[in-house]
Amino acid sequence: MMNDIVLATNNAKKLHELQSLMTGLKLNFIPQAKFNIGISEEPHHTFIENALMKARYAAERTNLPAIADDSGICVDALAGKPGVLSARFAGEGAADAENNKKLLDCLQHEKNRKAHYHCAIVFVRNVNDPEPIICEGQWYGEILLAARGRNGFGYDPIFLDFKTEKSAAELAPEVKNRISHRGQALQKLKQKFRIIYA
Repeated sequence: MMNDIVLATNNAKKLHELQSLMTGLKLNFIPQAKFNIGISEEPHHTFIENALMKARYAAERTNLPAIADDSGICVDALAGKPGVLSARFAGEGAADAENNKKLLDCLQHEKNRKAHYHCAIVFVRNVNDPEPIICEGQWYGEILLAARGRNGFGYDPIFLDFKTEKSAAELAPEVKNRISHRGQALQKLKQKFRIIYA
């Protein structure tokens, strides 16, 4: 028997990453868009608080366990920005290319280009779950001077991974899923699920 879990995102690429990383478990991930419940606000200043809010929102409106993630890129020279505003750094509804351009513009005269992706994933069994499971991952690198590669999404074309010396957008999806911030957090969650859904 498959256990249904709602995924509190309308991002098809995030859903695909999650499904590919969670193979081997008897879980059926349903995007919240299928429930026509809208999307949660993300008013907080930390990834964990936003992810928890999104997970509780989805659980409350679907009566199912829920997973939510909040992730973004944090740049040292910008005191951690864009951070939780990564998806809308260039304004509400901004496209990836617009966010990338704004970040490159902000770092135009900056020598320190160190940055990292951060991901917080939260799982709640129900809206009032007193013990939400929180898993985090960080992926370290730096911001390139110009975009490279055609894979991925978000800031991937301008994020250089220190270990492979490739942009995140130059990595094959299976490599990215293994080493990325979201990949790290999901692997931790997968281990928890092996216990919960044994």
